[in-house]
Amino acid sequence: MSQSVAWLLLVLAGALDVGWAISMKYAEGYTRAGWSVASLVLLAAFVFLLGRALKVLEVGVAYSVWTGIGAAGTFLMGVVLFGESLSAMKLAGIALVLMGIVALKLA
Repeated sequence: MSQSVAWLLLVLAGALDVGWAISMKYAEGYTRAGWSVASLVLLAAFVFLLGRALKVLEVGVAYSVWTGIGAAGTFLMGVVLFGESLSAMKLAGIALVLMGIVALKLA
């Protein structure tokens, strides 16, 4: 597998992580069957893709990028879907996370 494909899998794993976190919210403590199943499927999918990406990428960089994508994406989806609060300080924090992801990719 090439570095480019590994990075693509890593980004997809990060996006699935966002979907997983949101599906857990909708699953309401795993009391809603459909959302609970979706959550578990998303969990399995992102773990699989992350594992594949780790065959090529450094674990420290890959894990940091994956968690950053998950954190930033979940934060933004929380604002959009659930009306969670948004402030200049929170936006600055997310911007720092995103800059860190870019820095790790370029390193």
